[in-house]
Amino acid sequence: MASMKYFYELTVSSSPHAHGNLTTQKIMRDVLIALAPALIGSVYFFGPQVLLTTAVSAAACAFFEWLYRKLLHLDSTVYDLSAVVTGVLLAFVCPVTIPLWCLIIGDFFAIIVVKQLFGGIGKNFMNPALAARAFMFSWPVIMTSGFQNAQWVDAVTEATPLAAMHQGQLPADSLLSMFLGNVGGCIGETSALLLLIGGAYLLIRKIISIRIPLAYLATVAIIAFVFPMGHDRLVWTGMQLCSGGLMLGAFFMATDYVTSPVTKWGQVLFGIGCGAITMVIRYFGGYNEGVSYAILVMNTCVVLLDKVGRPRKYGTKKKEAKA
Repeated sequence: MASMKYFYELTVSSSPHAHGNLTTQKIMRDVLIALAPALIGSVYFFGPQVLLTTAVSAAACAFFEWLYRKLLHLDSTVYDLSAVVTGVLLAFVCPVTIPLWCLIIGDFFAIIVVKQLFGGIGKNFMNPALAARAFMFSWPVIMTSGFQNAQWVDAVTEATPLAAMHQGQLPADSLLSMFLGNVGGCIGETSALLLLIGGAYLLIRKIISIRIPLAYLATVAIIAFVFPMGHDRLVWTGMQLCSGGLMLGAFFMATDYVTSPVTKWGQVLFGIGCGAITMVIRYFGGYNEGVSYAILVMNTCVVLLDKVGRPRKYGTKKKEAKA
């Protein structure tokens, strides 16, 4: 009897591989739930325009992902909600007055250029939302104006607390206002309290670990405390922690599975690097905020950081593992 050969096709997702019932869709759903408090708060602080801006951004990202994969005859991945999360995060790091055409261009860059051209989810080497934000500074006036206070969109614009701190001055806003979010800033960055609630939800759900956020925030706090620019150390440290996009970046951007290290010590060093670069830019850079660029720079170091703390193979000696 002639021998028969059977061939089986096994589809394997991108590394890292782990046993569990979590799927990309469930993870992204939890991220969206964690972002909900900050979204609700931004509607209160900036007005209903926030909902339109966020919805358009999320829909545009989903559409661009569907269109790209449709044109290339690839399986659709819109259902995994990763594109929706990218759209929401990109809206969060933009001013509420941003024109929709500019935001949609950023969505295109995030999904097509940063994500899909590198192979789709799990293969991009930097955070799509932050890369798109950096690209959108091709229109610097649009991206740096329109920060408004709690009197909604028709209120007079005001400087963000971070702009004053960049000049070595304490902002006019109190530390409590900065913690609650009643200050000028981007859509989803202003309320440290609501972002901490979302971050706590992700930690409780075990979607993220505490290593990167803790290392990130601790590094910023230590540098601010040691170098208070002539102000009260505790007040200056608290304002550095509550200003800009630090909380959003620490819990929702730097912890991105694809663009952050896998090893434990690699994650700690990643967070420390993000915190150090953030403060260098805040203190010495020409731009007020350093969170976006700090995370993007550290994204490029993930391959090296993953070598730190990598467990050796079972049965090998320590020297052999290093070799």
